[in-house]
Amino acid sequence: MRRRAVLERLAATSDARARETTTVGALASALEADERAVEAHLNALIACELARRNAAGRVRVTISGEEFQELDLGDRVV
Repeated sequence: MRRRAVLERLAATSDARARETTTVGALASALEADERAVEAHLNALIACELARRNAAGRVRVTISGEEFQELDLGDRVV
């Protein structure tokens, strides 16, 4: 699983403008991945301000994260 896959799924299941959130468990389930692995990727995305975690532990993509998804990066690894 790549970090970009986590960001893509997060962007598909949350909304920055509407502040809709999801859980780490839901992301892990959708990605068929271990929650700890998803959590590690989310922590990196949060550090880059592409994702945000609220006080209840729920996560969402940020506006920057949504804009990042719109970039045409081709096969570049990010």
